[in-house]
This record gives sequence, C-alpha cells and structure tokens, in this order.
Amino acid sequence: MHLYFAAPLFSESDVLFNAQLAKAIREKYPDHTIYLPQENAAINDKQAYADSKMIALADTAEVQKSQLMIALLDGLTIDPGVASEIGIAYASGIPVVALYTDSRQQGAMNQQKLTALQTIGENQFHYANLYTIGLIKLNGAIYASTSELLLGLDQYLKERDV
Repeated sequence: MHLYFAAPLFSESDVLFNAQLAKAIREKYPDHTIYLPQENAAINDKQAYADSKMIALADTAEVQKSQLMIALLDGLTIDPGVASEIGIAYASGIPVVALYTDSRQQGAMNQQKLTALQTIGENQFHYANLYTIGLIKLNGAIYASTSELLLGLDQYLKERDV
C-alpha cells in the first residue's frame, strides 16, 4: 500500500517530527511505502529551485497514487499545503487519518472555558478550519495523539487486510 504523509515541512521541528513518525510507521509496516514530501529533493530542497507547477504536479501525482493519507493538522492554522492535499485526497476517494494534538482542545467540559466563549477574545480553544476537518471526517478520522494515530492506522490497515 502507498501512503501519503501530508505535513508542514518548513521548520526544523516539523522536519524532525515528520521523519520520526514516518520512521516509526515504516518500521511497523515495512511492506508499505510512505511518500514524505520533505524527502523529495527534486521539489523540496530549499537550496535548489522548483516552481509552483513542479511542486503541485509532483505532490498531486503522489496523493493520487496513494491508498491512504496521513495528515498532520497542528500549527497556528492547518498548513495550506496540507489542506490542499487533504482536498485532493477527498476528491480522489482516498481516506485520511489525521493527527491533531493541540492541547487547547482539552477541557471541553470545563464550564469556565465554555463560559469564556461568550466573551470576545476569550476563546480558550484552538480553531481549525471546519471545511478541512469535515473533508477528513467524511472519509477518515482525526486522532489527538501519536499513539492514537498509530492505533487508528493499525485498525485501518487490518480492516483492509493489507
């Protein structure tokens, strides 16, 4: 099975986390291939040059040949490239398992946090674009921790007898 790993890749912390998670998945599922865009030097070596069409064509081709997408949603907003890749996956019928670890999602039953929503500027929760979230939920799932994501990935792969 070919998996597409959609994630931000512009900071050292992004690159290291992506590599670490991809390595764990590759070790657990050695018969599956993972396309991690940051490893494609032809379009993502930032010392070199790739124009927007080269990047769009290369990554779109990889999304469309995948049977599953793993998407990382963390950040101030969902990374625009990741959101675009999720849209292509949805339009292509490719399921998405996503990781959204933002700690501000905790405390959903805390009355003080809920009351604060009534005061302008006091939202205690992180906002993620609901259109993108909806595309994932229509054909996949979102997990709040790496361990939950790995369990969800395991379940997905077992259900498909892969």
